[in-house]
Amino acid sequence: MRSVKIFFILLYIFTLNIYPFAANAEKIVYINMEQIMQNSKAGKSVIDKINKEKKAEIKKFRKIEEDLKKEEEDLVNKRNVLSNEEFNKKLTSLRKKIEDYRSMTQKSVESSTKKRLNASADFAVQIKPILAEYAAENEIDIVIQKKNIIMGKSELDITDEVLKIVDKKITKLKLN
Repeated sequence: MRSVKIFFILLYIFTLNIYPFAANAEKIVYINMEQIMQNSKAGKSVIDKINKEKKAEIKKFRKIEEDLKKEEEDLVNKRNVLSNEEFNKKLTSLRKKIEDYRSMTQKSVESSTKKRLNASADFAVQIKPILAEYAAENEIDIVIQKKNIIMGKSELDITDEVLKIVDKKITKLKLN
């Protein structure tokens, strides 16, 4: 009889200790930040602007590349006509132009990458208060990026809800 009382007392104590943990379970959700960046109005605007600049640069570089190839062909064709000294001068000049072209393309790629990174950083700064406000309103304890999750319930994905809020609150992102 005494062991039955002890059993029920211990069961009661464990029940009291476990119940608060169940009641205080944290609400965890996840969000796809890349999807929001790509599908929000401000994100689309910045991505389109960067892509237009990139296409213009590519067009410009193709023209320069064609000119360099023509110049190289002309130089090869005139090799027998020109003196060695003149040929070497023109060859050196062509090599310098090619090096300048490579430098320009590299700077263009770096500039494009920098603009994307700056826009992403600006987006992250602007979305943090929106996420904090959304989390407070919906009693959310933790928001995790979707890319860091292996598996999760689709009901925990708040991407679409936050996307609607972002479209209302973020109108422009900085490129530089």
